[in-house]
Amino acid sequence: MDASCACGAVRFTIPTPAPLMLYHCRCLDCCKQSASAFGTAAIFPFFRLPDNDLTTQRCFFCRGCGSRIMHMYILDQGSPDAVTIKGGLIEDLDWTGGTELFCRSAVVPLPEGAERFEAEPTD
Repeated sequence: MDASCACGAVRFTIPTPAPLMLYHCRCLDCCKQSASAFGTAAIFPFFRLPDNDLTTQRCFFCRGCGSRIMHMYILDQGSPDAVTIKGGLIEDLDWTGGTELFCRSAVVPLPEGAERFEAEPTD
């Protein structure tokens, strides 16, 4: 799967054919980050972005256009376990079947039959 920021300066290939999980989050933070009605996060096994001077660390942004690229999640003391790629960056992402989070804040209709949580899942 190929991905790129809005200006195209940061480009990379995700080393797996599909995300482990897909979330459509409607919390206020995700709405503000995406400037939209929800933010989409695609979870992948950990991998590193190509080394360059175009991103910042831990929560990666393009220094040129400001696109939010990736977050690293460290569940134990040590190396990251997973990364979250912002859905809008990923070419050919299958947007169906994602879990809906913070549905209590939804401002647009939710898909019928979607797995949903009124806030954040507890597990």
